[in-house]
Amino acid sequence: MAHKSPFGSYELPPEEETLSKNEQEVLFKLADFIVRKGFTVPAILTLETVKPLNYLGSQAMVFLEPFVQAVFKDISRYNTFRRMMEKRDNVERLLQKIEELDAVQFQKEKELKKKYRAEKKARWAKRKRFFRKLFGREKPEDTSTISRDDVNK
Repeated sequence: MAHKSPFGSYELPPEEETLSKNEQEVLFKLADFIVRKGFTVPAILTLETVKPLNYLGSQAMVFLEPFVQAVFKDISRYNTFRRMMEKRDNVERLLQKIEELDAVQFQKEKELKKKYRAEKKARWAKRKRFFRKLFGREKPEDTSTISRDDVNK
């Protein structure tokens, strides 16, 4: 499909329905990195903002490729990501993967917080019992077989 612009017409790359294994791996690793570092919200905001400009962004990556080659030896993932970003569907796939991994991480964090709260409550109850015994203010259910009357006799 040719796109008309004031500067002439050009052919956009064709849309593909499926991703190769390599593309899926790059997509997963990038989304995982974003979620692990806590950049979920800025990444989603940025990707949603520049989604209409995805083809221009991929062409900017072509322009920057010599600089990337100077810094990194293996740029196969860079090239794979660049080719993926030429297609608007892949930007949406990346957004969905980020949101999916973020939901999983949120659930794990929620479970850890619940476990931590339970451990904290147990530690506090243990300390409370210790100080009650220390200062002789035990509750009736906490008392042993010896009562105060037995000690005073």
